[in-house]
Formats: sequence, C-alpha cells, structure tokens
Amino acid sequence: GKLVHSYPHSWRSKAPLVYRNTAQWFVSMESHGLRDTAVAELGRTAFYPQAGQRRLTSMIEQRPDWCLSRQRAWGVPLTIFFNKATGEPLRDQGVIDRVVEAMREEGADCWFSSDASRFLGPDYNPDDYERVTDILDVWFDSGSTHSFVLEQRGDLDSPADLYLEGSDQHRGWFHSSLLQSCATRGKTPYKGVLTHGFVLDEQGRKMSKSLGNVVTPQKVIDQSGADILRLWVVSSDYYNDLRIGPEIIKRTTDNYRRFRNTLRYLLGALDGFTADEAVSHDQMPALERWVLHRLAELDGRIRDMTEAYDFHGIFTELHTLCNSDLSAFYFEIRKDRLYCDAADSVARRATRTVMHEVFSRLTAWLAPILAFTAEEAWQSWVGDVENSVHLRSYDPVPPEWYDQSVSARWDGIRRARQVVTTALEAARNDGAIGASLQAAPTVHVSEDIAALFEGEDAAALFITSGATISCDAAPADAFRVEGIDDVAVVFATADGGKCARCWKVTPEVSEEDGICNRCEDVVNG
Repeated sequence: GKLVHSYPHSWRSKAPLVYRNTAQWFVSMESHGLRDTAVAELGRTAFYPQAGQRRLTSMIEQRPDWCLSRQRAWGVPLTIFFNKATGEPLRDQGVIDRVVEAMREEGADCWFSSDASRFLGPDYNPDDYERVTDILDVWFDSGSTHSFVLEQRGDLDSPADLYLEGSDQHRGWFHSSLLQSCATRGKTPYKGVLTHGFVLDEQGRKMSKSLGNVVTPQKVIDQSGADILRLWVVSSDYYNDLRIGPEIIKRTTDNYRRFRNTLRYLLGALDGFTADEAVSHDQMPALERWVLHRLAELDGRIRDMTEAYDFHGIFTELHTLCNSDLSAFYFEIRKDRLYCDAADSVARRATRTVMHEVFSRLTAWLAPILAFTAEEAWQSWVGDVENSVHLRSYDPVPPEWYDQSVSARWDGIRRARQVVTTALEAARNDGAIGASLQAAPTVHVSEDIAALFEGEDAAALFITSGATISCDAAPADAFRVEGIDDVAVVFATADGGKCARCWKVTPEVSEEDGICNRCEDVVNG
C-alpha cells in the first residue's frame, strides 16, 4: 500500500529535504542553570502587553538546548579550537584575547584567513588542534546587541529600558537576547519588552505589491503630513494588528483637525493675556474649578499611561478632553462670557486663566504625538525659537486643583444638560426655534439634581436666554431621554427682544438693534 503524508521541502527550490545527522555545537539549558535563570529573570521583567511574558516564559520552559553552529560560507565564526585527540574545546583566555584583538582590527574573516598559530600562540602546537569553521547562529549576533550597544557607550545604561519589536520576536530577538545575557551576565538585557502587531490594509490583508494595497509612510507624509501619520500610530491599538488605508487616514485627519482647531481657538481666546490678568483658584467660578480638576485628573492618567507605553489610551483621553469636555461643553458655555462680559471682570479673567492652563498643558501633552503642530502652536504663543515645546516637561499640578466633589457635581449637571440640549435640538428640527438662545425651557429634576444647580446660571449652562429648574412633577408630555429618568424638559420660547450684542432674548430689549442691560453696562463701563 501507499501512505500519503506531508514532507518538508525547500521554500526556495521546492526540492525535498534530506535529513542527516551532523556534529553541532550547543549551549545547554540545564547544565549551568540557564533555563532557571532565564525564567526567573522574566518574572522580574515588565511586558507590554502582559501576555508576552507568559508566551516567552512558556517558550523558555519548553525549548531544547540552543544549537549555536551553522554550516554557511559567510557569517560570524564560532571561534573554537578543540583538541584532536580528546575532542575537548580549548579554554584559554590568552587565545581568546588574541582572537578579539585580531577581529577588532581586521574583522571576522581573519579567523578563516589567518594561520592557527596566530591565535594559539607559543604555548600550543597547531597540529594538535582543529579550528572550527562553523559560523554562529545569526540570532546570537542580534542577541548580543545589548553588549556592544549599551555596555560600550558612556551615554547609555545597561540593561536597556525597553526592547520593542513585532510579536514574532518572542521567538527571535527577545528570546536570543535573553539567553545570551542570562548565560554571560546572569540577568536579562532589558527592563521591559513591548510587542506590537503588524500593519495591514483596511480590509485586514497583508500588504503586497501584487494586491496593490501597499501604504508607505512617505506617501502618507507627502499627502497629509507627518503629524497625521504620528496620530494614526497613537490612535491605533498596537497590541493588535494595525490597519491603514485611505478611509482610515481620512478619519485620522478629522481627529487631527479637532486637536488643531482646539489649539487655534485657545490662541484666539488668549490674545493679549498676561500673568497680571490671572485669577487665583479660590476666586474661580465652579465651572472653572471643574476644568482645572479635569486637567489634574488627566495629568495623572497621562503620566501613568506614558510609563506604561499606553499611547492609544493617551490619544483617547486627549481626544475626549478636546471634543467632549472643551469644544462641546466648556467652550460653548463660556463663549458668551468671553465675548460679551467686561474685559476686566473677574469671571472673564477666570475663564482666560483656565484657558491659559489648558493651552499650556495641552501643548505639552500633544508634543510627543503631534510634534510639528504642538511646536507651531507653542511658538505662536511664546515667539521664541529657543523656547521649544520639546524642551518642556509636564508641569506639576497644584494640589488644590484636585476636587472630587466638584467632579461629581458637574457629572450630574452635564447629565441634566444632555437632556436639555437634546430637547432643544428636537425643537430646532421641528422649526420651533432657530437657535437655542430663543428658548427658555423649564427643567423638571429631582431634588438631588436641583441642588447641583444652586448658585449656577442654568440658562448660561444650557445656552438659552432663560431657564427654570423645578422639582415639581413633570407633565406627561415633557421631553425625556431614555436612561435618564430624573430629568424632563418642557420647552418654551423666551419672551422679549433679541440683544444686538449678545443675541440673548430678554424683556428689556424692546426695539430693533437694542441691547440688554448687561451689554449696556459693559459698553458704557
């Protein structure tokens, strides 16, 4: 009968392989405790992601002895002499020193081209020794980089802070570096190991010229700029395979515009701001104190994520800050105060003080990601090329900025505000109003929610001309949002005329192009 089975073939020539036994040189995993040392050292090494530690440890625990020798025409030689009579390797530091000196001056080929007597010296008869002509496993070469890169340079330290490569290197560079260092130094060559996935196209396919789906970094840079490529890297979760293509670059560009527009808005709002205008923390309104708490909160998270190489997490936090906390909330609410309040009012000065803190910290946080954009924004502010954003560090956070009670309060206010803004959008879609300042809703809330609004101008928070917070039971037809049971909105339009300056609708404006009392005080002040 005939048995059909798989059989190894050469990947290049497709010819079947022939197995034969040959003499090789090995490093024992057991005789000198190399396996135990390596496993113990891995337990003291940081891995990103953590699963990499389990994977590499499992490989070390199960691997056979390391075969160091290869039979090739070119490579780094295995510099061993062995006694022809006994088969024992020659162990002599003087011989090793002569080999090292010759290779340092002439390169590795001198091992093959020089007479054996050059290395053996006067103490040994060349006729008694066989010179090994095998070369080293190339992974031993790369696994030795910690020695000749880190240990021979005064500006670097050993072990390395981090080794980073693709996940295939658990079997390659990470693996051989670990064994080489543990065997010769008794410790790992790295404090941490980071592995990332591979770059695929938008459909998750491997890039190839035949498919025409190759996206080169230079092409992205030429078309969109280096900062777009950098932002794509941090916005991707590198623990998994990364995808890139025209649509993904387009979405990345949209995210980039959010950061850039935030910086542009801040620069415009801060025009003319100086330290003399700044307001102390205890003079600030509650909303400004909430923003400072968010900065303090974010500062701690970004520092922790930087230490953990969690760049995707940093991107998510910064995008949420710019998109949800600032553009859609704080900037919207404080636009009226910024544009219409008296320039020297404490409230307006507090807003600009907080915006200055936001700008200062945001440029520092973005500098490692959007290197060119952050520098452009920073130079627009300082106007001093010697004072680069890349020479800054993260500024320490004043302890008074942390305030969990402020955070909890504004979480509740924002939750109620979400229902109001959704109700206003529905009214706008129905044609009842053209802008939110034409509205004066009544907001029915629980007593707990009502307490959160005490001391606050609810209309300013909702960006309406008027607003009433009520603990009365809401009518059956009040507007509600699913999942938020303790807030309901009854829509109403504001009474009065439109202020030509702030656009609020108030009873005191009775003629066209008239202005409200607040604006009149500012104009005549």
